Amino acid sequence: MAGLIASTVCFALLAARAAGQGYTNASEVPNYGLSPPVYPTPQGKGGSDPDWRAAYSRASSIVQQMTLEEKVSVTRGHIGLCVGNSGKVDRLGLPALCFADAPDGIRGQEFVSAFPAQIVVGATFDRELMYRYGKALGEEYRGKGINVALLPVAGPLGRVARGGRNWEGFGADPYLSGAGMRAVTTGLQQQGVIAQAKHCLLNEQEYRRNPESMGESMSSNVDDRTIHELYAFPFMDALHAGVASLMCSYQRTNNSYGCQNSKLLNGILKTELGVQGFVTSDWAAQHAGVASANAGLDLVMPDGGYWDNNLTQAVQNGSVAESRLDDMVTRIAAAYFHLAQDQGYPEVGVYPYDVKHEIIDVRDEHASLIREIAAAGTVLVKNVNNALPLKAPSTPPYVISPFSAIQDRVIKDRGTVRWDFDVVNPTVYANADACLVFINAYASESFDRTSLTDTFSDQLVKNVATNCSNTIVVIHSAGIRVVDEWIEHPNITAVVFALLPGQESGNSIVDVLYGDISPSGRLPFTVAKNESDYGILLNSTISSGPFPQDNFTEGLYIDYRYFDKQNITPRYEFGYGLSYSQFDYADLEISTVTGNTTEYPPSSDGTVPQGGPAVLWDTIFEVTVNITNTGDHTAAEVPQLYIGVPDAPIRQLRGFERVHLATNVTSTVSFPLTRRDLSIWDVVAQQWRLQRGEYTVEVGASSRDIRLDSSLTI
Repeated sequence: MAGLIASTVCFALLAARAAGQGYTNASEVPNYGLSPPVYPTPQGKGGSDPDWRAAYSRASSIVQQMTLEEKVSVTRGHIGLCVGNSGKVDRLGLPALCFADAPDGIRGQEFVSAFPAQIVVGATFDRELMYRYGKALGEEYRGKGINVALLPVAGPLGRVARGGRNWEGFGADPYLSGAGMRAVTTGLQQQGVIAQAKHCLLNEQEYRRNPESMGESMSSNVDDRTIHELYAFPFMDALHAGVASLMCSYQRTNNSYGCQNSKLLNGILKTELGVQGFVTSDWAAQHAGVASANAGLDLVMPDGGYWDNNLTQAVQNGSVAESRLDDMVTRIAAAYFHLAQDQGYPEVGVYPYDVKHEIIDVRDEHASLIREIAAAGTVLVKNVNNALPLKAPSTPPYVISPFSAIQDRVIKDRGTVRWDFDVVNPTVYANADACLVFINAYASESFDRTSLTDTFSDQLVKNVATNCSNTIVVIHSAGIRVVDEWIEHPNITAVVFALLPGQESGNSIVDVLYGDISPSGRLPFTVAKNESDYGILLNSTISSGPFPQDNFTEGLYIDYRYFDKQNITPRYEFGYGLSYSQFDYADLEISTVTGNTTEYPPSSDGTVPQGGPAVLWDTIFEVTVNITNTGDHTAAEVPQLYIGVPDAPIRQLRGFERVHLATNVTSTVSFPLTRRDLSIWDVVAQQWRLQRGEYTVEVGASSRDIRLDSSLTI
């Protein structure tokens, strides 16, 4: 009955808002129930982890001493020093938690580092660098006394080629994104910072992500198997690594708002994946009070939202059980204790720009790591006749600009650099050894890109190439950038995707251009020959109706999976990238680690560890290959493992390793395959399942440059 009452009230509020905002008279009733209801919210108890259990014990003892009003205050965001601040209970020693983003370092503060965007970190295909990135971020967040870092990001995953926030994630593949989520979560939380994985789930476009005068938010309509195998997949890695909080997303999923979607929050996150931490709304992403509380939302940001002065009443009248409120507060407090933030964690050192304050410099030596990551994530896609590396040519926070760094290097080599930052047809000097053209592609939160090309920069490249026989193009891009307008021009000898490299941009690109570091970055997305090649995955869905619908009819087939299925040849495929050296692949071997490939039984006590049943993470096979550097440069290679799972895309990334090799040196690379790596989501049994049959095994330098292949049988 309580659920019926809540639904009726919710409908009335929607109707009132619709009338006020000028919606049409279209009814939302036909959309009800399209996202399966899952109630009640599972109560967090610590799961199978003794550290979580201990944190829950401490949190529960505090919550039992709170008044109803104090409990409610903890779950309500408050405007304050940070971008988000939770409520506090001073008399019991529970402080307000400080929340801060951003996608490339702490936003809006002095004496912090400007890190590369996550898309660059993904392009490194290097788990160690991913971890060090998270660790360095954690050191800065902790140094500023920030309790919760609003990262890592696996939503958006990158379904929409023109998606405005694709650069915030690690790339358009769930396995690569999962590796990044795991490593960054680990690095952050080892510093005592609560990581908040976001945006969970299916926030794949910016257009109409929020209600507005045109109507409700876009609804991402996705089948159960696709949700699990594609979009929830990387969040499983973050959870398995112990992530202590998650952020629910703006848009609707199967016509139920993300932060009140009981299937996603109660069902997938808190039941199937055993979430012990808390779920926070994206800022202003709460669109109902009782419904969001009962669906599994624990903390609303940035202010009280629909819970402001109402949640107390909802508990008193029985619309929200007090046990649900206790669970919200306990989860928040347990995360605080789990990360030991009660033991010497720094005071909040976040200030507005116009307030004089003490200097808290948290940058340490992170500039060198930023430079290393930016260089490792730089992707060389064209290099005719070894145009790169440059050989001392005679022309060519804080941010080291490419111009500054190149000029410094040329001066060191006693050369001359000439530049033009304004015109589309700059003068090219006859004695120039090389012409460097830097172009960019911008994107941001709140809107999607309108094109994967740019008329001005395309014309600039062509004009320079017309007059310069050695034209090198560097692309700083917030995602995919189509290059076929000029890529085959005979005078364009080299092309580099440098993406969004952070404060050491100039130094890192010089490191690569001059060969101090051989490029080893790999594309974390597919670059098509034509924008139209992306088909339904090109644009955000445009809808003028009051209840816009975005049907993910492609299912599991996004990015390279889509190109494989449609037999479309890309310009540069996922995983592609050149080196200054050459590598040989040999000796592919597959061994069985455990003979136990039977279906796994549920745990005896019903407890699900964070990230899903423990047996999902068991290694059951291991693939090894030998990689030899046969070239003239010490360099890193990135062998990639792709598996063809029956009744699934013919090729899915399931392993990668960035291996450094001196010339004529061989290294054995091992790829462990877990039960999850080889499973599909059984929508009938509602569990992960191995299939009997043959699985193709391919190892190569990209998703289409396969060097070795074999198969395994289950």
